[in-house]
Amino acid sequence: MTGNRKIRVLVVEDSPVVQQLLAHVIGADPRLEVAGIASSGEQALRMVESVKPDVVSLDIRLPGIDGFAVTTRLMREHPVPIVVVASDVHDLDIPMRALQAGALAVVEKPGSMARADYQTVARHLCTQLTIMSQVKVIRQRGRPREDAATPAAAAPPPPRPAAPPPARTPAGGRGGYRALGLVASTGGPAALVKVLKGLPTTFPLPVFVVQHIGAPFVAGFASWLGSVCPLPVVLAQHNAPARPGHVYVAPGDTHLAADPGAMRLVDGDMVCGQRPSGDVLFTSMAAAFGAAGIGVLLTGMGEDGARGLVDMHRAGAHTIAEHASTAVIHSMPGTAVRLGGVSEELPVDRVAARLLDLVSMVKEAS
Repeated sequence: MTGNRKIRVLVVEDSPVVQQLLAHVIGADPRLEVAGIASSGEQALRMVESVKPDVVSLDIRLPGIDGFAVTTRLMREHPVPIVVVASDVHDLDIPMRALQAGALAVVEKPGSMARADYQTVARHLCTQLTIMSQVKVIRQRGRPREDAATPAAAAPPPPRPAAPPPARTPAGGRGGYRALGLVASTGGPAALVKVLKGLPTTFPLPVFVVQHIGAPFVAGFASWLGSVCPLPVVLAQHNAPARPGHVYVAPGDTHLAADPGAMRLVDGDMVCGQRPSGDVLFTSMAAAFGAAGIGVLLTGMGEDGARGLVDMHRAGAHTIAEHASTAVIHSMPGTAVRLGGVSEELPVDRVAARLLDLVSMVKEAS
């Protein structure tokens, strides 16, 4: 919102009842106003050009063209921040494809006012619409690739080293490393796919993942991630062993901490407004692995993960921040760079290759 101007939201929803509910939720938030309501994908495509909304609230199951096709067309013809509003929290195929096509977030539909958590879900929707309206999206040309979602940048600059970590030699594992942590928020699903698709089934480290996404969507997100990446992906479980070459996703509304050879689920307050928190994961990795850890902080709004990455950096770990040239939102990795917690910045499409370099260093030297 600039000055007194409210953020203009185009609601794309085919159900008249849900249209009224979303109009009520959005209209009750002093930051937002309904700029228009479209009942189909075709109507949404027409209205975006005439209404010029700041952000779109998009249903994924529409008559005619679905939410994925709407997202693809909008990002190619009239780029605008898109928040997918999903009623089925178990079937993530379409919303995840929409995120890959350029949508910025997926949130749960508020549903009936009789729901016990109605106010919480409604507030989350409005907050996401507000935050995402500030993102400057970039036109995507041609057909989106399977892994396309982050804004394309022409000729990204070469990797820029940041402050070097303390001179320590990692112990254990190929390359001396014992665990990898990945943290992401806005734009993270597509960024995580880019990284994880580049890691072969022989990758020698357990991979811990914190992705900021609504708790009801986490199980479906982990399943979807496993369907498009070579490594097996599961939800992290308390006190379960952490096996090399496996990806462990933090469950919804629970912190994930890493120990040597295992993992812990931790109840506790939100950290940086998040649960699970990247700070919690990275700080636990600093304590558990020291110089034998690798931390990667990807795209995201806010500062979660930045101070935890600093802790890893001070412990001698190798720390990577996504470069601004590919990050949908550079706030999280940018904060880590500003705090001096980053060994190097890399465009997201170079991260996997760098990780493979790191874990193979000792093997190549022997």
